[in-house]
Amino acid sequence: MGKALHVILQRDVLKLGKGGEVVKVSAGYARNFLLPQGIALPASEGNVARFEHQKKIAAEKAAKLRAEAQGQAAKLSAVELSVARTVGAEGKLYGSVTTRDIEAALKGKGFNVDHKKLRVDHIRALGTYEVSAHLAPEVNATFRVTVVAAEK
Repeated sequence: MGKALHVILQRDVLKLGKGGEVVKVSAGYARNFLLPQGIALPASEGNVARFEHQKKIAAEKAAKLRAEAQGQAAKLSAVELSVARTVGAEGKLYGSVTTRDIEAALKGKGFNVDHKKLRVDHIRALGTYEVSAHLAPEVNATFRVTVVAAEK
């Protein structure tokens, strides 16, 4: 019977472990699948130290991005946008206000937020709506969008 090897997983593997973990697998599984596919590295002292260093750098980068997103979220929470649309009788909009429309209005105020990060219910009538922006993991901002009738 073959002996077991310790490997460092580069990414999550179902029923084996999460990325960054050192796991014990059979020598054949490591030699024939995990290592050639680039899913794992042999768990030598150098590889473990290199992987820990990469994890530390990634954590610092994520913390920096989270801090920037929190600063932007604080500024964005104070914003109130006004979007003008043509309306018919009964105050119904022709069409709707989309996340792309809100993205364009935010750019006019100096914010660069991708429309894919905005969450809003369908806006099809005049009024004030709450819009949330998912800026980073665990960082969200909520602001108001007011839809007004466009002058004819």
